[in-house]
Amino acid sequence: MLDLTYRRKLDASMNMTPMIDIVFQLLIFFLLTTNFITTEGIQVKLPQAKAAAAQIQEEITVFISREGRVFLQQQELNEGQLQRRLQTLIAKSRNKLVIVKADREIAVNKAVKVMDIAKRAGAERLCIATDRD
Repeated sequence: MLDLTYRRKLDASMNMTPMIDIVFQLLIFFLLTTNFITTEGIQVKLPQAKAAAAQIQEEITVFISREGRVFLQQQELNEGQLQRRLQTLIAKSRNKLVIVKADREIAVNKAVKVMDIAKRAGAERLCIATDRD
C-alpha cells in the first residue's frame, strides 16, 4: 500500500547557470561583432557631402585644425617639415592615399596648399575627407 503521508517537497529555487552562460555568450558575440571606431587625437569638424565614399586602404592622414595648424601623426609641422615627412612616408609605398582632414571652418586655400605640398612630396592619390550628409 502507498504511503499517502509522504509529500514531495517542491524545490522553488531556479538554476541560474544556463542563463548566465547565455548572457556571457551574447556579451562575447556583441564584443566581437562591434566595429571599433578609432579616431585620431586632433578634433576637426569635417565638411559634409552626399556622395562621400569610404576609403579602405593604406593611407596617410594630414589634419588641418580650425586654427590652420597642420598635423601629421599627432605632430604639428610647418610646410617644409610636412613635405619632408610626407616624402619619407610616400617613399615606402607609392600607392598610399593621402587624406586631408581639414576643419570646415578653415579657408580652402590652406587645404589646397597642403594638397600641393603632398603632390610635391610624391603623392599620386589625394582626397579631402568629408562627413556624410
